[in-house]
Amino acid sequence: MSNYLRPKIPGATIFFTVGLRTHGSDLLLREIHLLRSAVQRTLRERPVTVNAWVVLPDHMHCIWTLPAEDHDFSTRWRVIKSRFSHGLPKGSQRSSDLKRKERGIWHRRFWEHHIRSKTDFDAHMDMCWMDPVRHGLVNRPEHWEFTSFAKLQKVTA
Repeated sequence: MSNYLRPKIPGATIFFTVGLRTHGSDLLLREIHLLRSAVQRTLRERPVTVNAWVVLPDHMHCIWTLPAEDHDFSTRWRVIKSRFSHGLPKGSQRSSDLKRKERGIWHRRFWEHHIRSKTDFDAHMDMCWMDPVRHGLVNRPEHWEFTSFAKLQKVTA
């Protein structure tokens, strides 16, 4: 079994990719209200600064900055995924899902990358901004509504 060692850096800025187990699913968009509710409730209890967030049909990317005294991003993701899944029918479950009391909806792991510089931050912000275009969902990034950038556009418009 893999042993994942994640850095524990309080106040870190981190880029995440979190995905559904079923590639090609549109569950995150169909159930965007559940996702928003799970995220809002979790981040109210365990705040972070959300620098960027984009939700695509079967995965999402975001950049968070943790509070100065806090390094625990894994618990936040566990709670968000659990709260989202709780309102949905179970997915295809493996014996390992049953053992861990998982519902078979999410990839068990997520990908994280600690941001190391302004250039690194800008590159990952760009990835969040451009990913809907890269996946062929829209022609221009500002046309994608499932992103934190949409809120910024409304404020500045």
